[in-house]
Formats: sequence, C-alpha cells, structure tokens
Amino acid sequence: MHNFQYVLKKDYSPILNELHKIIHEVQNVVQNKFSFEYFIVGSADKNMITCDRKSNIGFDFDIDIYVHNDDKNYTPKEIRTILRQAMDKIAPKYGYDYCEDSTRVLTIKKKNTKQAKILHSCDFAIVYNRKDGQLYIRYNKKHHSYSWEFQGCGFESLPDKIEWIKENNLWNDLRKYYLDKKNYNIDDNKHSRSLFAEAVHEIYQKYS
Repeated sequence: MHNFQYVLKKDYSPILNELHKIIHEVQNVVQNKFSFEYFIVGSADKNMITCDRKSNIGFDFDIDIYVHNDDKNYTPKEIRTILRQAMDKIAPKYGYDYCEDSTRVLTIKKKNTKQAKILHSCDFAIVYNRKDGQLYIRYNKKHHSYSWEFQGCGFESLPDKIEWIKENNLWNDLRKYYLDKKNYNIDDNKHSRSLFAEAVHEIYQKYS
C-alpha cells in the first residue's frame, strides 16, 4: 500500500507555471510544422494532485495536446516524433530528463539524482476530437508503430460525470475514493489520469 496525500496548490503552482513555459517554447519550436493547443486535465485540473512522500515517484501532471494538422496531414508517428524531439530540446533546460515514449503518453521527469528520486513528472497525451469521440496517438511498442485510437468510454464521458458528481454533492466522496485508488494501485503502468477516470466512473455508477 502507498501513502498518497493531496498536495497543496501553493506547492505545485510554481511547477505548473514552469510547465506552461516549457510548452510555450515547444510551440515556438514546432510552429513551422503545425500549431497546437494544450489543456491541463485530470487531477491537476481539479486541484487533486497527490504525492507519496515516502516514495521516490513524486507527483505528476497530465496535459492534453491538440494538434492542428488539417492542412499538412502529418502521420501519427511524425506528429509524436516532432513533439518528442521539441520537448527533448526544451525540457532539459529546465532540469527535466529527455522524454519517455510510452503507450499512451510522452513523459518528462525532474529528478533529484543524488537521492535517486523523482520530484515530479508530466504526461502529455496527443489527442484529436471528432464527432464520434476523442482519439489519441498510441504507440505500439511491440510493432514500433503509431496510430490514432479511440479513447475508452471512461474518458469520453468524464466531463458529464464530473458535473453530475458536483451537482449531487459527492465531490468529497470522489476525493477520498481517488486517494484510495492511488494508495492501493499495484499497476505501475497505470497513470494518474486513468485512476482518476476510473474513480469518477465508479462513484457515478455507485450513486446514480
């Protein structure tokens, strides 16, 4: 069992401001190829950042990147490679490692190397909205391929369920339940955004 606790906004706001700077510089680097918007999502957007102070994993942020690719039609691999290379150029200037390329996201981490400890990290998902749902660029490590894939229904319906939870005064229940899911999670490949989506879905299912 982990020992996650909520992080105060005053403690993570300076880091969030730093991430904004990194993304703005990345936008400048890639502007000749395409432009993009970005949105803070998941627990960071809801003031629900958590950290296990006894561990070496720090706390994390989730950001969605919406690429404007209508006129040049870059492939999923090209889009993700362009963004990863731009982040590798910018993030180390702020003390972060080079990007890790996982199945769903690109991740940058800032570490205390002397203590072999991750201070904090940020996951970037590259997404695209259509009328029939949201897609994201998925990296298939086995085949070394990239493709647009639909998000699971748990992500698509998240805003409506969050609104329902707030309207029915269940926000504190969600906060407690999300913290429990973080503390009992044993899947190292399951990121905070997935656990948050699961918590929202399960609270909605339980009380609706």
